[in-house]
Amino acid sequence: MNIYLNGVLWVIGASTVAGVTAYFVRRFGQDEGRPGNNDAAGQVFTIIAGLHAVLVAFVLIALFDAVNQARKGSYTEADALVAATWAADSLPEPTRTQVRAHSAEYAATVLNTEWAQMRSGNEVSGPGWEQLERIQIDLAKAETDENWQEERKSSATAALTEVYEARQQRLLQANGDHVGAVVWFALVLGSVIATLLPNLFGGTRLGTHVIIVSTLAGTITVLLFAIYQLQNPFSGSASVEPEAFRDALERLR
Repeated sequence: MNIYLNGVLWVIGASTVAGVTAYFVRRFGQDEGRPGNNDAAGQVFTIIAGLHAVLVAFVLIALFDAVNQARKGSYTEADALVAATWAADSLPEPTRTQVRAHSAEYAATVLNTEWAQMRSGNEVSGPGWEQLERIQIDLAKAETDENWQEERKSSATAALTEVYEARQQRLLQANGDHVGAVVWFALVLGSVIATLLPNLFGGTRLGTHVIIVSTLAGTITVLLFAIYQLQNPFSGSASVEPEAFRDALERLR
């Protein structure tokens, strides 16, 4: 299902449930003393809604930052792989050919296999680590006759280390729990309480009250839906694309 349609359905559903609840509470509830509750209920609502808004904002900002870091990390990993290959081109045969071939294989594995696994939320499996180890072995076995070749070998090894680090970070971002169960519990419970509290207010007409509560529920649902979609930076609405490895593969062939 289209992500926008899915989000609209969630908003409509939450707004409808909140509106129906508000209607029955106002229509069949006790009216006595309700207008007098406005001051006390308003203060409680301000505190709860403020705390909930801070929590939602903190989670959203953290997830947006995680998405940006994941996108930046993919380019760091791919660029370091190309840099290691280009540095190895100055080394004697068969090292230069072996490094280029294994680097292309690694980029293809990430692009065609690992990215689909990360997008579906599955654990990444495949020959990725073994392919990097082959490049490391190729560089370690390279025999250098001149100082500039030794420098290029050191540069290739340093770039390969950067690939290792960026890859590890990418796998952690793909498999980690970005929003834990406790945080989700606080988000959902806070949303329910913030939506129900306005039913204690008095003074508004029935139709106006239903619209207010429905709008509040829909707005909160939009934010929760955004948090849900941003949990995995490689899927959902964020969906960091493997453009970096696609470009790298073209440069390595």
